[in-house]
Amino acid sequence: MRPELQHKLTTMQARYDELTARLADPSIFADPAQAQQVAREHASLRQVMGVVEEHRRVAREAEEAAELARAEHDAELRALAETERRTLLERQTALEQEIEQLLVPRDPRDERSVIIEIRAGTGGDEAGLFAGDLFRMYARYAERHGWKSEVLSGSPTGLGGFKEVVVAVVGRGAYSRLKYESGVHRVQRVPATEASGRIHTSTATVAVLPEAEDVDVVIRPDELQIDTYRAGGAGGQNVNKVETAVRITHLPTGVVIACQDERSQHQNREKAMRILRAHLLERAIEQQNAEIAEARRRQVGGGERSEKIRTYNFPQDRVTDHRIGKTVHDLRRVMDGDLDELLDALAASDRLESLTSLGV
Repeated sequence: MRPELQHKLTTMQARYDELTARLADPSIFADPAQAQQVAREHASLRQVMGVVEEHRRVAREAEEAAELARAEHDAELRALAETERRTLLERQTALEQEIEQLLVPRDPRDERSVIIEIRAGTGGDEAGLFAGDLFRMYARYAERHGWKSEVLSGSPTGLGGFKEVVVAVVGRGAYSRLKYESGVHRVQRVPATEASGRIHTSTATVAVLPEAEDVDVVIRPDELQIDTYRAGGAGGQNVNKVETAVRITHLPTGVVIACQDERSQHQNREKAMRILRAHLLERAIEQQNAEIAEARRRQVGGGERSEKIRTYNFPQDRVTDHRIGKTVHDLRRVMDGDLDELLDALAASDRLESLTSLGV
């Protein structure tokens, strides 16, 4: 265990023992408010201390197994003791990781669903195709985790591409995993339309927003300007005949959201309001909580989303995340929604950074 973590846990153990002794003293209940405060702090430390005690037990057993392996003359028994020691060391490492997770303050929005906005960047038609690839990658990732994905709005370019597409991923814990995807994604490959076989570099931007709940954002009717217009593109008989498309402008902030994919004005309005709420929640987070905003900027690589966070290199069959310097081979697997290896590494890096900021 790292010395910094050990020091932190020693301090927490002393505090936990102090609170346990205070709760055992009947005189504390003469002041109910103080007793409640002590009980709350004691409860908040209890889970960590339980895992710490388990870690100590496993560490003792690992040392005993090591001593047995060193002292045993019988080769078979010595091998059994060594196997037990390795198993206990693996358990010890897992418990250390669990302790670190418990020490990091949890983002209260981690359990929420998300709204993902994907926009084609530099690269023309190929950028639009890449945006479509990213959309399908996240949809497949959601499917792997039993989450539901729903397109809220989109501007197709043909051949499966998008100028932009907004998709909701509905599932518990979606934000805790997908929040690391915000930023500029870069692809290097030979486009399907490229006759000369030259490798092109294109980009797409991804923004991941926690979906707002009604209690998060209060929007007054007089703050909204709602315009309706005739939808363009695919839409059956409604196209150019009925004003089903909706554009909502939030006057205080100037945020504009447009939806036209649904056949009814009511459905488009509902989707536009979901996206608007997510945007306003994001603004509120950044304005009201600078500490959380700074953590989020570290996650996405830059407040302006201008930093390339990841490169998908098709000729070399690899994906590289530049924030942590991690490369994963078998790019097709990643594009098929198998993102957990990358996301686990990003979460571990973020956890380590948070622990460092806490002095652990």
